[in-house]
Amino acid sequence: MKLTLVEQPMWQIVFVPDSPTASLFFTLALLWVLYPPRSIIIKRIGHVIQALAVVTSVKYGVWAVSIIFAGWMQGGTQHWQDWMLIASHSAMAIEALIYVRFFGFRWAALVVAGLWTLLNDTMDYTYDIYPWLPASLYDHVDGVRNFTFGLTLVSILCAWLALRQAKRT
Repeated sequence: MKLTLVEQPMWQIVFVPDSPTASLFFTLALLWVLYPPRSIIIKRIGHVIQALAVVTSVKYGVWAVSIIFAGWMQGGTQHWQDWMLIASHSAMAIEALIYVRFFGFRWAALVVAGLWTLLNDTMDYTYDIYPWLPASLYDHVDGVRNFTFGLTLVSILCAWLALRQAKRT
C-alpha cells in the first residue's frame, strides 16, 4: 500500500489492502452478530458486510495459498513466512465458511458483495494494484488475473451454498 500511495492516485487506496480488508470485514461481521443493531438500515449494511466477509475471506484465503504454491512451482524460493501465510490464509477461508451460519445476509447482500469484489479485481488488474506476487509469477500476471476473477466467482458460489446449507440446519 505504501508504494501505491506514492505512485497511484489516492482514490485507488480503497482497492489495495485485499486480505487485510477481508479480515476487517470478518471482524465487523462478528461485531454485527454480537451487537445486533435495531435500525433496519444499519442491519442491511451489516448484511452486506457479512456477505463481504464470507466472499473476501474465502477468496483471499484460497488466493494467497494458491499464489504461494504457484510461485514455488515456477521456481520461487520457499521461506518460513510462506508457511505462516499458508496456515493463516487457509484458516481465514475455513472460518468464514464455519461462521456463515451466524450471519443474516441474503442473496441481495451477496450480489452487492460479489459486485464489489469483481470491481476490486477489475481495479487491481487494470491499474496494477493487485496484491503481492512472487517474482516468479510476474511473467504470468494474465494467468493470475484470470485465476483471480474465476476465484471470485467460485467464492460467491461457496458463500451462497454455505449460507443455503446453514439455513437448512
